[in-house]
Amino acid sequence: MKLEDSLTQLGRNSPPANSPDEASLERVPNPHADTDYVARFTAPEFTSLCPVTGQPDFAHLVIDYVPDEWLIESKSLKLFLTSFRNHGAFHEDCTVNIGKRLVSCLQPRWLRIGGYWYPRGGIPIDVFWQTGEPPRGIWLPDPGVAPYRGRG
Repeated sequence: MKLEDSLTQLGRNSPPANSPDEASLERVPNPHADTDYVARFTAPEFTSLCPVTGQPDFAHLVIDYVPDEWLIESKSLKLFLTSFRNHGAFHEDCTVNIGKRLVSCLQPRWLRIGGYWYPRGGIPIDVFWQTGEPPRGIWLPDPGVAPYRGRG
């Protein structure tokens, strides 16, 4: 079977799922599985809904991982993240849920996610989760997201 035959979203008309639970994450073989390196995905316009008020919440997500046998297929990741747009959950739940779903799909050597959330009720909430210590010797750049400063 060819790789293209196993992917259900790439190269196809794929509307976003109605919820994160319905969204499908897909993976592709890592051509450098014998090498430790960091892959980074940045989603500066992530949105979800407040589970209490239904108002939109906005975050800048940074996902770093050291792949093992699998890479995340980026269109499936984009559609998975988009499925949160009508999903009501607290910042902590959204951030950790995304990290855990990626770990379940990929079984990476290491993964971390930073959710830099814009203020709700005047308080920004940043959420960080990782699977453990990063492998020795990898180059792990700073996430590059400044802490929230308001207008000051």
